Amino acid sequence: MLPLSSILLLAYCFLFPLLAFISTSEVGNFAPPRNLKELQGSLNSLGIQDPVNALESPVLKADATFTLGQASCKSTCTLLEYLLPEVVFLSASTEYKQQQSSYWSNQQAETQPACRVLPGSAKEVAITYLVAATFNCKFAVKGGGHAAFGGASSIEDGMTIDLQNLMSISVNSEKTITQVGAGNRWINVVLANGQIRNANVNTNSDLYWALRGGGNNFGIVTRLDLETFPQGDMLGGVSLYPATANVSLFKAYQNFVTEQPQDPDAALIIAFFYSQSQWLSNNNYEYAKPIRNPPIFREFFAIPTMSSTGRIANLTDITAELTTYNPSGFRETYTTATFKNDAEIQRQIFDIFIEEMNSVKDLPGALPALVMQPISESIITHFSKNGGNALGLADAEGPLLRMSVLFLVESSVLLTITLIVVNLAFMWSNATDDEKIYATTSKVIQRSVDAAKKLGVYEKYIYQNYAAKGQDVFAGYGEANRQRLIEISKKYDPKSVFQKLQPGYFKLGRF
Repeated sequence: MLPLSSILLLAYCFLFPLLAFISTSEVGNFAPPRNLKELQGSLNSLGIQDPVNALESPVLKADATFTLGQASCKSTCTLLEYLLPEVVFLSASTEYKQQQSSYWSNQQAETQPACRVLPGSAKEVAITYLVAATFNCKFAVKGGGHAAFGGASSIEDGMTIDLQNLMSISVNSEKTITQVGAGNRWINVVLANGQIRNANVNTNSDLYWALRGGGNNFGIVTRLDLETFPQGDMLGGVSLYPATANVSLFKAYQNFVTEQPQDPDAALIIAFFYSQSQWLSNNNYEYAKPIRNPPIFREFFAIPTMSSTGRIANLTDITAELTTYNPSGFRETYTTATFKNDAEIQRQIFDIFIEEMNSVKDLPGALPALVMQPISESIITHFSKNGGNALGLADAEGPLLRMSVLFLVESSVLLTITLIVVNLAFMWSNATDDEKIYATTSKVIQRSVDAAKKLGVYEKYIYQNYAAKGQDVFAGYGEANRQRLIEISKKYDPKSVFQKLQPGYFKLGRF
């Protein structure tokens, strides 16, 4: 469940200018280095003067596989450690183990790369990428590390490029633009030839369009420039309801989504979950002004609650509260679908969810949750700004409902879940439960999609951040947008490096 701050910033990723820096005058050739001479030239332009000398290392000479395009990733990591000694960590190091624990889901943390690289600048990202690409070492790129499935931003026996040290934040004097490093969980682009490029509505505008929804198929994003505004105190908090209030909640939610374009200060996420042997619902309310009872929430506030933390506070305080609902240390799975705004489909999805989850809800440490978030007409109208994006929603009819089904299983930690403080101390060790949970959540989505099609409220869009590993995200963008993404990928990555050597997350499938 994302707080308002996350919703706004995710929207900015699609709406506002993306900036990088061009470090070379070579334009048009986006292929990676083909040999050591080209690698040396690329690295020279980035300030590395003796890259080929690293090949004289006794450690590398002892590895008979260390030839161009055939080196093991372990040896490639050793070479990179020579070039960037302060940012490369092999599997035996304490730093490596600490970084492995920084993922949100256990499936990601269990995926073991040959080394982890923590570049401190876009230049170091480019150096790391160039070495990996030249020696054919598969890699993953980790930003926030919040994906649910293993291999999304981690890779077995490859090289994980972790952007957590790209933490710079800079606000201009007018306080209208903020530069945010990608380690802050945000986009500056390193392309397939190692160039660091500028992408916005005027420069490399096709790349800019593709990056707004196209995932990791085009380069490694290292900085995003966001349009910003001051945010004062606001209303926020969470209200807890018995799940038996679902009919009233769905009716109120349908009306809220319809009315929200007239009051864009309001945001709301509704969720149902199982805890302490009962089904419950909680609503995350946010209102961007310090008004205690905004009229747009009137229907919800008329429904009796079990508890509420609603208050006037600053965004930091409200966000800190909501982060308690996304603890690390779980096995996780996400899967998602999108529907037109309709109370009847919401009710049917709820019934399907309860029915299917009954077979898995009592697994040790289990927490199934059904989360619904609106994509209102006011949000969709912003998609066309600054050249538009690849999502294929600009022409959608009316507000949409984005649904995600989450299932979390704790490993061995004490945690707080939603508004009821529950301490769970279950150890989860039966990996065979994974497939049962995956099958159950998939069945919920499929039955929900079938029900929505019968009601005429199904929408093919799949929200990438909540998609399960096997879902076809780009088909949901429409065939024209998918083909345009493929053509842009061919232009900026002619050798398909980001398709083949970076296999994680969602790929365009151009080969």
